[in-house]
Amino acid sequence: MKVSADADKLRSEGVDVVDFGAGEPDFPTPDNIKQAAVRALEQNFTKYTAAGGTLELKKAVCESHTRDFGTDYKPNECLITVGGKHVIFNLIQALINPGDEVVIPVPYWVTYKDVVNYAGGKCVFVDTDEKQGFALTAAMLEPALTERTRLVIINSPSNPSGAVLDRGEFEKIYQLTSSRGIYLMTDECYCKFLYDSEPFSIASLPGAKETVLVAGSLSKTYAMTGWRIGYGLVPQAIVGAMTKLQSHSTSNPCSISQKAAVEALRGPQESVGIMLAEYRKRRDYVVERLRAIPGVKCAMPQGAFYAYPNVGVALGKNGITNTLQFCEKLLVEGHVAAVPGEAFGTDKHIRISYATSMHELERGLDRIQQFIVKNS
Repeated sequence: MKVSADADKLRSEGVDVVDFGAGEPDFPTPDNIKQAAVRALEQNFTKYTAAGGTLELKKAVCESHTRDFGTDYKPNECLITVGGKHVIFNLIQALINPGDEVVIPVPYWVTYKDVVNYAGGKCVFVDTDEKQGFALTAAMLEPALTERTRLVIINSPSNPSGAVLDRGEFEKIYQLTSSRGIYLMTDECYCKFLYDSEPFSIASLPGAKETVLVAGSLSKTYAMTGWRIGYGLVPQAIVGAMTKLQSHSTSNPCSISQKAAVEALRGPQESVGIMLAEYRKRRDYVVERLRAIPGVKCAMPQGAFYAYPNVGVALGKNGITNTLQFCEKLLVEGHVAAVPGEAFGTDKHIRISYATSMHELERGLDRIQQFIVKNS
């Protein structure tokens, strides 16, 4: 958000900025979803709903998850929230007490760490291997588990790296956590955007619902970032705790957005495949361009819409000692916005969102190449 704000400030001053910072689709929300919102307005569906979301939308979420992954959630195991970030916040506040340990693979989405800290929990970070595409394994995870471990967070596909857990490894991780009574949160925000494997939810395993906590969102899948609809699929008792918290903070998600979300889940799904095909073309182009820059390494993203190149070759020179300084200088001198790896727990990477046009990708990568060559 700060990167985008800084980029907007430069634009307001007349600077031509290429923005690779924003983590949202550049596609418009599909028309059928927008029309559902119009109908909601025309029908005056503008009052409060139940604090945890409408029954209609809860049913649609459960039906969609069953259709896609073979799970069997019921509406009383579902909570509708104000975006995916909100369900993660509510979930961690409901579960984590001071001193509880939460295991988070590195690199991680920025919010995980701060929300755990806010709850008084202790973050335990597990480094992944860049050479293996940043994918977590059960062998990496096991040494980090202790008697105080309350929760393990998995984000596959990953923001920022695009890493996707091998299904067999994911199942091993589930067996590891469930056998010790540890909750496993699966952040499925990018679950439909996989390039080389079929969508999968660890919640579909027999008995998984007892300890697996699903955090989902419509933001990325249906280009609905501003509509702010997320959902949790969790045991009924945890839904109750999360709903209490939500009822005293935000109350219900936007009524109109909930109607649009029902249409997104129950209506035509062609837009998802169209976006994925375009993201694949962009991914291939971006990674090829990045790898062609002398000294730059970039793991191939297996999902989501981010590249996470290692730009260590440009650190330690010309006053650039870390990726925060790299990104600040890249924005001011190269007029490209990217997110520093420090935000995600690594010190040699930057995140590039390729959820933008090929024209912008070409212009931005030209500038990044010139900037790195100049500072290497």
